[in-house]
Amino acid sequence: MLEDLHVFTTVVEQSSLNKASKLLNLSQPALSRKVAKLEEELGVSLFHRKGKRLELTKIGQLTYTFALEQQQHYIKFLQNIAQFRNDEQSTVTLGASLTTLQTTLPSLVNTFMEKHPNADLKLITGKTHEIVSYLRDNKVDVGIVASSISESGLHCIPLFHDHLELVLPKHHVMTNSNHLEMDQLNGLPMITFSKGTWYRKLIDDLFLQYGIMPDVRMEIDSFEAIIRLLPTSKAAALLPKSYLRPQLLEDNGLTVIHMKELEQTRRTTCLIYADKAELSRSARKLISETMTAFQVE
Repeated sequence: MLEDLHVFTTVVEQSSLNKASKLLNLSQPALSRKVAKLEEELGVSLFHRKGKRLELTKIGQLTYTFALEQQQHYIKFLQNIAQFRNDEQSTVTLGASLTTLQTTLPSLVNTFMEKHPNADLKLITGKTHEIVSYLRDNKVDVGIVASSISESGLHCIPLFHDHLELVLPKHHVMTNSNHLEMDQLNGLPMITFSKGTWYRKLIDDLFLQYGIMPDVRMEIDSFEAIIRLLPTSKAAALLPKSYLRPQLLEDNGLTVIHMKELEQTRRTTCLIYADKAELSRSARKLISETMTAFQVE
């Protein structure tokens, strides 16, 4: 019926069988038969025939409106099919550390999947050196790591800089101070990252430099767990600035105390990938949209 409706709308818009037949590349008798067939199937007259001129009946007008709607639905259907083909139903494998997964990826992944619902995005976590190895072995298409990489055959694009901040419960006694010195962290109850993690190494190196011995109450890998435990344990933590969104702090009754010395923990989160020509269309889109999201030229 879609073909018959298309023929019908063309006749309506041309107001002439002769003009419509030329546009559709059909003979006029063949066109007349198609219109008659549609009227027969619907059991109604669609036109008032006034000489060579055609005018729509009331039911003809209703049919014309319906036909236009069906054409729009069909066009939308074809666009969806095209989008489905363009995304190739391909799986894009993205490698990142667990900490990067918690701080950087949620909004990026959500945006990408909204734009490309047919793409299949697979996430693999690992330490930075493991993600680099996965790229070399073609186990991941794209990596996001919290350090700059200089590897032959890999592209490394800086996305943003980050550093640690001191996080405390809002009613902690230290929040009353306008300025904190590093030695005030001596003996401070703290929740830290587990040993062996990159952030723990940053913190240990910093404390060693200033001779700080905190009172470590817990060692945890999860940002979320640390955030939730800080208020009840009345402890402090050093967490990356990129993770400390205002709403997250507000919801958990926390505050951030900036300390100049903590800027020494600066690190750069980078996008890494191999030759674009060997990547799928979806992987190339992920690279492009990640760079756009972080305003990378």
